[in-house]
Amino acid sequence: MKVAIVHEWLVTRAGSEKVAEEILRLFPQADLFTLICALPPGQDEILHGRKLTTSFLQNLWGAKTHHRLFMPLMPFAIEQFDLSGYDLIISSSHAVAKGVITGPDQVHISYIHSPMRYAWDLQHTYLVESGLSRGFRSVLARFLLHYLRIWDMRTANGPERLIANSAYIARRIAKVYRREADVVHPPVDLANLPFSAAREDFYLAASRMTPYKRMALIVAAFARMPHRKLVVIGDGPEMALVRRLATSNIEILGYQDDSVLREKMRRARAFVFAAEEDFGIMPVEAQACGAPVIAFGRGGSLETVMGPENEKPTGLFFVRQSEEAIIEAVENFERDASRFSPENCRANAQRFSREIFQKKFMAIVEAETVRHASVS
Repeated sequence: MKVAIVHEWLVTRAGSEKVAEEILRLFPQADLFTLICALPPGQDEILHGRKLTTSFLQNLWGAKTHHRLFMPLMPFAIEQFDLSGYDLIISSSHAVAKGVITGPDQVHISYIHSPMRYAWDLQHTYLVESGLSRGFRSVLARFLLHYLRIWDMRTANGPERLIANSAYIARRIAKVYRREADVVHPPVDLANLPFSAAREDFYLAASRMTPYKRMALIVAAFARMPHRKLVVIGDGPEMALVRRLATSNIEILGYQDDSVLREKMRRARAFVFAAEEDFGIMPVEAQACGAPVIAFGRGGSLETVMGPENEKPTGLFFVRQSEEAIIEAVENFERDASRFSPENCRANAQRFSREIFQKKFMAIVEAETVRHASVS
């Protein structure tokens, strides 16, 4: 079969890009389509030797550095890819990739990282955090999101099969699109995650510093715990705020490559995670390195972290995104830290290995292509 793989944009190597990379490894001869490609040197290995097609957005001024500003054009842009020469199309979608146009003789399978969060249940949070809750710009933003919801709902019926990255996202797909989805958790590269049973006396928080990641909230909570050391890795729009909130017990490292991040995970007393994520790959990576996880108890973390009620717990949860809740969770962890063994953390992370992802993903692809051939 001739295979095309579609991913929204490639401007950094975050969670959804790592999943797209794994899919590309499963189909080494596949051609890649993306609206905008601006991967920095050192993060573009997966592109070498592969046919890459970008959209007209690639050549627009500012698109490579401020791609989200071009969201109004993305539904139109994704529909311009000519995929008529391909037998199998796999879209990796957290915004518009599933909206590619395919025909009745083609199989389209879409791996859904999330329905567009800012267009559906998180619309009002997005508007407030973006300063768009009032005024004429707010009206324009709300109209755009209304248009995106209509387009998103229409294109949800295009793929023959939907795959969700977690049971949490499968529920959101059922709510928004009224469709069932198979669940295949994202892969974690366990072979390159160093394990250690020895833990040091610092907590770790690492993520993009955008509002919904709640990195500033973690820093503010630890600023009220001067006897607890926190190491922070990441960069983004809220970096200035994070630096203002940091106190002497908090070390801000900024962006670091994978080797530094993994070394910190290997040594940290625990990993602190305050976002409501669709899946959240970093808590799994932290557990693979032996670090227990203190996480907000909603979203994908409930599937990846084994709470204290389990025989072999790998972390615990806080129920509110507040400084007080994080402080309480840290103190609860300290009172019972011996229950969260590094060995159990590593064993739990094995459930999300690359091999398991490959097996489950390919089983769905093969079953759908066989089914499609039988009815053609």
